[in-house]
Amino acid sequence: MLGIVAAVLFFVSFLINAADLSTSHEFSSMNVMLLGLTALALHVAGIGSGWSRRR
Repeated sequence: MLGIVAAVLFFVSFLINAADLSTSHEFSSMNVMLLGLTALALHVAGIGSGWSRRR
């Protein structure tokens, strides 16, 4: 799930950068890309990969 979130955040970051949109400082393409990298790192670490019951 977090891998999909990361892909969406990277795509939004690409669109902001490619369209050269002027956004607020908090919603810049670099900040969105860093959120995507965080989601990708959590996905690779195994967090958010799905629900599993442990016995």
